[in-house]
Parts: sequence; C-alpha cells; structure tokens
Amino acid sequence: MPTIRPYDLADLPGMYRVCLQTGDSGRDATRLYRDPDLLAHIYAGPYPVADPGLTWVARDDQGVLGYIVATADTPAFERWLEDAWWPGLRERYPAELAADPGDGTEDWRRVAHIHRPRRFADPLHEPYPAHLHIDILPRGQGAGLGRRLVETLTGALRARGVPGLHLGVGSGNPRALAFYLAVGFHEERRGERGSTMTMDLRT
Repeated sequence: MPTIRPYDLADLPGMYRVCLQTGDSGRDATRLYRDPDLLAHIYAGPYPVADPGLTWVARDDQGVLGYIVATADTPAFERWLEDAWWPGLRERYPAELAADPGDGTEDWRRVAHIHRPRRFADPLHEPYPAHLHIDILPRGQGAGLGRRLVETLTGALRARGVPGLHLGVGSGNPRALAFYLAVGFHEERRGERGSTMTMDLRT
C-alpha cells in the first residue's frame, strides 16, 4: 500500500516525473516535450512554494508515484505567480519560444502559457476559492489512492475554513471526470474543452 505524506523538497524531482508521465490527459506525455520539466513548472512546482501545507505525495518502494497539489485561494495564487513565479520562467523561456515548430511537440504551448497565462475573474472563485491538481502513475491507480489524496486535502482545507474547491478536467479525459464525480465533485459547467468541477466543503 502506498504511503501518503506531506511534501518534502526531496520529492520534487519525482513529482516532476509523475507530472510528465501523466501529462497527456492522464497518459505519458514524454514524447510531447523536449524539456521534460516544462509541464511541471506550471502545474506542480509552484504550489508547495506558494501555499505550503497543501501538497502531499504518495510513495511506494519505487519512489513517488503520485501527488496532490492545491492552493486555498486561487486569485491570490494567480497574483503570486505573476509576482514571484512567472518572471524567472519568462527569463528562462523567452517569448520567441512560443512558436509552433511544427514537429508535434508541445513546449511552445507551455511557453505561451508562461508569458500569457489565462486570468479571468470567475464568480466561482468566491464560493469555491481553492483548486487542485492530482496526478497518479498507472501503477498507483484503481486501488483508492486518488480518493485518499483528495480526502487528505479536503480535510486540510476544511480545517482552514475554506468553503469550496474547484478544478478543471479536459474533455479528452473521461476517466478523470468519472473519478472526480465518484469522490464527491459536482460538474458545475461543461464546455467544448472540458468541465469545471466543484466541491462544497461546508457540508
């Protein structure tokens, strides 16, 4: 049985590996990236820095096989990214790299995100201010690990008095949609690109 424990800095390389190996709608995205760290620089790395105490990792005898990261306050997190996280990455990945090389790789899309992150005022951020990302390698799936990670996070958010939680799931990942519904999320909105899921933490 994998163990779940709070994040430690030594876990970061393993988290980056898991992020890449689940980064194509749950499938291995290694073939899509020349820079294997780029995806996790956006979707994993900033969370334990910005909101300490809301990252947990799952480990087995082979190392990190999953994690959950979150922030309790999405608007504040977006401001922090702009002030403290994106500047260094923008220097490392200049804007001219945000051009499609035409070889099927996705680095350019992530560089575009770093330079032009999607920010918008969403009414959902008031009742559901927290958001999360969770990734688990295939060897850790199907045995309740995802539920354990979500319950660990929601317990911590409730202890902080956070009223609600949201996340996005892409339309190309129906297994993830089914998982979130099974662990207590509600499909708040559905669009062409995917769904927005919410969970009320006051109940």
